[in-house]
Amino acid sequence: MRGTIAVIDKGNVRVHSYMAPDNALNVTTQLIETPNRLIAVDAQVRVADADEVVAYAKGLGKPLDRLIVTHAHPDHYHGAGHFEAPIHALEVVRDQMAARGDLQDPDGVPVPAAETAPTHLITPGTEVIDGVPFVFEAVSGGETSDQLLIRLPEHGVLVAQDIVYHHTHAFVGNNDIARWQDILQALSDPAYDTVLPGHGLPAGPAVFAEMAEYLKAAQELLGDDGQAYKQAIIERFPSYGSPFVIDIGNYYLFGTPLQTGADRVLPDGDSAGGTR
Repeated sequence: MRGTIAVIDKGNVRVHSYMAPDNALNVTTQLIETPNRLIAVDAQVRVADADEVVAYAKGLGKPLDRLIVTHAHPDHYHGAGHFEAPIHALEVVRDQMAARGDLQDPDGVPVPAAETAPTHLITPGTEVIDGVPFVFEAVSGGETSDQLLIRLPEHGVLVAQDIVYHHTHAFVGNNDIARWQDILQALSDPAYDTVLPGHGLPAGPAVFAEMAEYLKAAQELLGDDGQAYKQAIIERFPSYGSPFVIDIGNYYLFGTPLQTGADRVLPDGDSAGGTR
């Protein structure tokens, strides 16, 4: 297996977190196992990694009820069509995904927009799935313009996805760090002892302070030279994974060209080599 699986038991719910390897941005797909079903959250940047998640899910012996796409960055939905399940998303996220059109994953595998298009819209509020309350919240700003947050209040699980990166470098190309810090402060709640990130393995509540520290450093170190910033942030957090995420952010912040083919993982599907 290319990816890493972490499993957390929460009574009648079990969380299976699949983290892709470093060269696939450490993207994390969550498989939330309820008594009779599986709910998947986000679908990988590499189609091959999505296939690995699907194979693992099939081994759990429960039907895949749905795939939830939390936001419109392609690294979280390239593999959506391979889950062969209804795709759920916020309306704004569906529309942003549609605007990207057809894409390719980092390996050049075609990702037709028709295969990844959400078929069911999520309305913020509480939905009981297989007897388990899921609370859906729309969040604006921070890492991206719009994304979905999911709470399992009875189990102390917060599915934060790209609101939180855990021991991986973060995409700051949206240039909205102050808003992101506010979101982190608002979410820090000891009632949620399991925090599921969009990049990295599951964490505890301390991850909010860690993320805030990273963003503070990013704010301090950002200047007008992307390569200098990359070197400085890596020196500050030498153990963090997926440094290529910094390059993607630099493309948006400074117009720094990316290597050939790297544009396939850009958050908005643009071609590399220009400014946003």
